[in-house]
Amino acid sequence: MYIKRHIEDALTQAAREKGALCVTGARQVGKSTVLRTLFTGHRDLTLDESRLLRLAREEPEAFFQQFPPPVFVDEIQRAPSLFPYVKIHVDKTGEKGAFILSGSQRYEMMEGVTESLAGRVNLIDLYGLSTREIRGETFREPFMPTAAYYSGRNPKPLTYNEVWENIWRGFYPEIVESGTDWSRFYSSYMRTYLDRDVSKLAQVGDLLRFEKFMTSAAARTGQLLNIADVAKDTGISRQTAERWLSVLVASNIVYLLKPYHNNVLQRLIKTPKIYLLDTGLASYLLGWDNPRVLQNGAMSGAMFETFVIGEILKSWANANGVTPNMNFFFFRDKDGNEIDLLIKRNGKLHPVEIKKHIACDKGDIAAYKRLDKIPDMRRGEGCVVCMAEDVFPITATDKAVGVRSL
Repeated sequence: MYIKRHIEDALTQAAREKGALCVTGARQVGKSTVLRTLFTGHRDLTLDESRLLRLAREEPEAFFQQFPPPVFVDEIQRAPSLFPYVKIHVDKTGEKGAFILSGSQRYEMMEGVTESLAGRVNLIDLYGLSTREIRGETFREPFMPTAAYYSGRNPKPLTYNEVWENIWRGFYPEIVESGTDWSRFYSSYMRTYLDRDVSKLAQVGDLLRFEKFMTSAAARTGQLLNIADVAKDTGISRQTAERWLSVLVASNIVYLLKPYHNNVLQRLIKTPKIYLLDTGLASYLLGWDNPRVLQNGAMSGAMFETFVIGEILKSWANANGVTPNMNFFFFRDKDGNEIDLLIKRNGKLHPVEIKKHIACDKGDIAAYKRLDKIPDMRRGEGCVVCMAEDVFPITATDKAVGVRSL
């Protein structure tokens, strides 16, 4: 069963704009499936096949002579020697969408892309399934806490138990579409990720310790990143921890949310917050073997926040194919005032607080007034994302928003 992806329009448009389209993302988020579905006229090749991989590495020029474009090459990061020949063809012909490329290890791939294909490729990140996609909704606007957004949103009902089932299960297509056993899927996923991606990187030598590092990172999802503490828990140096974190970020396993900073406001925290992009993987790493244990545990608030940040991120990335790193921030000052998410748009900062409870009030948005002290920036409409069933007002400009309306 194929679940229609909301990013499809962005992918087809991106392919029309430049000679190459390169889609990256974590393992098993559905890159190959969606690209094969969209680009049926392209020859389908995967460098997981040893014969093709050998040819690509040893005779890259002959590779594209034998398999001329239009062509889809999966796991392109395994043969970076192909990139110069993609460049040659694009420069010679000017053909749009001739090369569709995908890879699960952006850490390895980006050097080849930036050196050989600068200006010739559209690079798009694909994330796991969104709740909208899983429920078959057609609404594709990026989430904004505004009246205009709410007026166009007519979401399906979503129960409390369904929310926690989704958070615990995770959002990889295979586990959603086929009902694969949860523990077996994530055990296989970790083994494949460590053996096929992480083991190839020179800066990672101890895979068991790297898995412990991932678990330590998962235990801090939704929190300020303290890389020194993660290093201490794992038994590695801070420098090694920073390198390993960069691997997780490049693999789209981890997302770092930047703090909002302004030179006029000197008391702002400058440390990012860390989120695991798939809550099912986080649940597996932390040993929660059913959704009830998760929702009643000490980390339920952090996991709910992680889920909400992920859903909002997907809504933006799926709408136009661009990860909104320049639009998303969090706010925290040294007095402890915090706002979980700031969405920057059209000269306004829209505050979003995230609470796992049902009832919300003005106490949940007390920190919003801190934004009024930021010069040359206006505060826009805000909200509290929570377990409410619908959207209802807290103030004239701020609303409580049920998670189903994301």
